[in-house]
Amino acid sequence: MSINLKSLVSVLNAEWIGSPADIFIDHISIDSRSLQNGSQTLFFALSGVNHDAHLYIAELIEKGVQNFVVEQIPENVTGKANFLLVKNSLSALQNFAAYYRAGFHFPIIGLTGSNGKTIVKEWLNFLLSPDYNIIRSPKSYNSQVGVPLSVIAINEMHNLGIFEAGISTVNEMVNLERIIKPNIGVLTSIGSAHDEGFENLKQKINEKLLLFKDSSVIIYQNNDLVDECLSEFCSQYFLDGRTLFSWSFTNDSADVFIVEKEAKNDSTLIKYQYKGEVFSLEIPFSDSASIENAISCLLVLLYFEYDFALIQNRIKMLYPVKMRLEVKNGINGCSIIDDSYSSDFQSLKIALDFLESQKKNASKTVILSDIFQSGFSNEELYSKVAQLISDNKIHRVIGIGPTISSFKDKFANSTVFQNTADFIHEIERFDFNNETILIKGARSFQFEEIVSLLEEKTHETVLEINLDAISHNFNYFKSKLGQNVKMMVMVKAFGYGNGGLEIAKLLEHHKVDYLGVAFADEGISLKNGGIKLPIMVLNPESTSFPSIIQYNLEPEIYSIKGLNAFLKIAREKNLKDYPIHIKLDTGMHRLGFENNTIDELIQTLKGNSTVRVQSILSHLATSDDSNYFDFVNQQISLFEELSLKLMSELNINPIRHILNTSGISNFPNAQYNMVRLGIGLYGVSNDSAEQKYLENVGTLKSIISQVRTIPAGDSVGYGRRFMAQKETKIATIPIGYADGISRLWGNQAGFVTIKNQKAFIVGSVCMDMLMADVTHIDCKEGDSVVIFGESPTVIEMAEVLRTIPYEIMTSISQRVKRVFFR
Repeated sequence: MSINLKSLVSVLNAEWIGSPADIFIDHISIDSRSLQNGSQTLFFALSGVNHDAHLYIAELIEKGVQNFVVEQIPENVTGKANFLLVKNSLSALQNFAAYYRAGFHFPIIGLTGSNGKTIVKEWLNFLLSPDYNIIRSPKSYNSQVGVPLSVIAINEMHNLGIFEAGISTVNEMVNLERIIKPNIGVLTSIGSAHDEGFENLKQKINEKLLLFKDSSVIIYQNNDLVDECLSEFCSQYFLDGRTLFSWSFTNDSADVFIVEKEAKNDSTLIKYQYKGEVFSLEIPFSDSASIENAISCLLVLLYFEYDFALIQNRIKMLYPVKMRLEVKNGINGCSIIDDSYSSDFQSLKIALDFLESQKKNASKTVILSDIFQSGFSNEELYSKVAQLISDNKIHRVIGIGPTISSFKDKFANSTVFQNTADFIHEIERFDFNNETILIKGARSFQFEEIVSLLEEKTHETVLEINLDAISHNFNYFKSKLGQNVKMMVMVKAFGYGNGGLEIAKLLEHHKVDYLGVAFADEGISLKNGGIKLPIMVLNPESTSFPSIIQYNLEPEIYSIKGLNAFLKIAREKNLKDYPIHIKLDTGMHRLGFENNTIDELIQTLKGNSTVRVQSILSHLATSDDSNYFDFVNQQISLFEELSLKLMSELNINPIRHILNTSGISNFPNAQYNMVRLGIGLYGVSNDSAEQKYLENVGTLKSIISQVRTIPAGDSVGYGRRFMAQKETKIATIPIGYADGISRLWGNQAGFVTIKNQKAFIVGSVCMDMLMADVTHIDCKEGDSVVIFGESPTVIEMAEVLRTIPYEIMTSISQRVKRVFFR
């Protein structure tokens, strides 16, 4: 994104007050706490019942933000920045998003409904991401604010969008429709969530259908009321060629009719009829909500004309979406089901089903807040809730909130509190022991504090690996390749420190052509983990050749000595056409055959049927440095000359590859038959312009072990390298140089992030700990600490430490637990 700010005056219906010069913005923000706010940020000052961002404009200006969309200009900032003055900042944000969206013309899937939007969105992203570069709503950004923020994230590399739209009353969808403009509409389950904003269910369905005003297909579950609403909708909003694509458990006239449904342990086998044929499909879930969501995904895949075998293979790999329900280990042998996200009647039913299927202990406790968005009177609602609790054989109920407290008598064995703070104050009197605890509350009750107190405190330092980000980065670089150009992805050095096997499994899902490792033991580990992809070993030692053959790995051969050693073993094993990869040295001068050894290489290989040259490769030395692009072109020319000579003399037509990550971006004309993607997969580019298109993969996290306040004159750490100039609050964090944190990052050279704020490291980094100045941060023991991720990034750390991101990423110790999530 790079937009001339003044060009937005008419788009936003704004009055310009500011500099006469042309100004370009590349970032949109509504969060004054964001560390990404900067000189090219356009900040929309939103105001609502409980907040007014105009109050933070002065602070933002001090941080370098110069461009604002405002409803009024605070007196203390007049003349200090550029302002687009509008009547309503939220409407202006929506206008901007609609304007921005109009610049892109790829297919967009729009999702709406009462339940399942986020799950279907995440599953569709997983199912379609091997074939598309997808932009989707983050988390549950489906509101009047969330939708425009989601759409603004589109860039020119995307070729499919998936956005969800949520509404709570009438006249809201019209705003979201003009922003999303979906070509494909998916209506998920319709229930009682947000019923308060509508006269009846029909009005709610009609309002939701407005999202599909210009959609060429609408996917939905067939029932009488939805059919009636759709008939009226299509009459009112006629679109030539629009398709209604339905499914049903009961109506055999639906496009997809579920003939049979059979529970199998934790999965469900369905048989569905489509276009006169019956197909089987295994869904890896047993609860009804997940089955319905999976069927919605099935219809999207059918609409995209996916092969039935491929549909079966991908859907059986679906996974639980953890942003709403997540199982965690608790204190004293308890297990916790964390649903501290929403509280409505329909989701409570789902959560209780989940509790039953996931319980590790016979005794069950529910901690429940006031319930919203039910559509019932309070008397009727809590009677239904009490019945649900009874039916699910819950042993103890802890109710939190003024409304549920007033209906305490409806629940057996219950204790109630007016608010979360009151419960936390008395939490120690509850003997939580060997039970399964469902923590279910609306966001406003801040039940995450309860989760934090009851969760088992283990694995305090973890490296979280975002597999979605890896998929995004893979698709970004894949989109740069010419037709039929293959992709090798490097997973050496434990996947650049991120975890080799888990990433290899994801890449196998994405149908990557080759994996690359440095040494044979890395390849063996992947093969033992079940990886079927071909794996090239870049630095094979001659002693590893028998193991390479045993595990069907493919060696890179870079010397006559190595070739003869491999040929000897291959002949002893009576191999025929075993794949090898010939490395040419075109200027890196690290490994490879040079010009003066090519003739001997040819003579050794001529007439040889034991091995087959699978590929010819070389390595670029300076593809990331524009000062040496001439040298890169010399390397490419020499590679062309030597590889053609090999191909001609040996009468072969192997794969050729020379480009690494930066080469893919900077030398598109040298893609040959294959490229090798390395650091770019993990979200790192040497090009700041390209970096904006990549997503962060690894986030190294820890917690605060202890907080203390020291007086002026006291020191911190070994060698007294930090002396407090004033009273200073110090946080100790359990991670040090034994975990891979450089000592050079200490003593105010580097920082960690706590509560979205920078906390500079003070004193020397110890073997197992480091200390940070948190005087300005309201934090406590147990609070989360980001060592690197979004801020600081490994790129920022590398600049300070005068090294490269590779070194930082691969230095993280194996004693740091890796946690993978989608």
